[in-house]
Amino acid sequence: MTRRQFISLLGGAAAAWPLMARAQQPAIPVIGLLNAGSEAAQTSYTAALLQGLKETGYVEGQSLTIGYRYADFQNERLPALAADLVQHRVRVIATLGGPAAAIAAKAATATIPIVFATGGDPVKLGLVASLNRPGGNITGVSFLTNALGSKRLELLLELKPTAAAIGFLIDPTNPNTESETADMLAAAEALKRKMLMVRASTESEVDAAFASLIQERADALIIAAQAFFTSRHDQVLALTQRHALPTIYQTRQLVVAGGLMSYGTSITDAHRQAGVYTGRILKGEKPDDLPVMQSTRFELAINLKTAKALGLTVPDKLLALADEVIE
Repeated sequence: MTRRQFISLLGGAAAAWPLMARAQQPAIPVIGLLNAGSEAAQTSYTAALLQGLKETGYVEGQSLTIGYRYADFQNERLPALAADLVQHRVRVIATLGGPAAAIAAKAATATIPIVFATGGDPVKLGLVASLNRPGGNITGVSFLTNALGSKRLELLLELKPTAAAIGFLIDPTNPNTESETADMLAAAEALKRKMLMVRASTESEVDAAFASLIQERADALIIAAQAFFTSRHDQVLALTQRHALPTIYQTRQLVVAGGLMSYGTSITDAHRQAGVYTGRILKGEKPDDLPVMQSTRFELAINLKTAKALGLTVPDKLLALADEVIE
């Protein structure tokens, strides 16, 4: 049986809910996994969360049952999916795929524990009262990708200092968009660069955004650290290569696949930590007693072959800073 068989859509929740959960709920804990993304796009992060659960003694299908709910990047579906998990009285709700899922879960229940994994600032997003004392029924892991936009701009300019107009591709439906946009505009102004903001939340809009960037003669591009663009990585990478546009991403996987450069934290490890927190709560700990964890390791990856194809020379200073150099 595939995980997709566990996904409940509106009107089919009762039929899709795992039979084991109904028959053995008193003996085997049931958690809900609320994901703003799609099953295919989130496979590695789901696996990381399951690994964290395993480290605390919970294995899916043996000592744990999971009800999967995917919004497939349609954030408007999240409130109903969260409400469905609450109706099934899961023990914990773990949220993936960005802050929208955590926001929907928090709005749906003030009693069921919630564990999030998000790249945004959970205090600014209104998820927790503070990092040390989250308050209420929610805690989790912040991997800080959304706060690194200005650093990505600096690194991109180290590689292409002549870039005057920098594109910034962002998803307007993401709750982090407003703060990310403000931070990026401020960073561009401080560095005396023109920022070209383009927005996309569908496949066709990504194509249109790149067409706009080329028309406006963007010299380089920053991809916002948001789940939608991670899910469209093949499309985004193909477009940056087709238009020979120097681009910095949030994850090293895109650099391994042929992208120019990335800077960010280990998102996979952050999801593993969220799984550990979920397991600890199942064992009896309270969310308010678990401080929000913050990623502390930052990774810079550079693809020298791609740089050469773009006619760029990577400065020795940048090479010395890189955690991974792909030749």
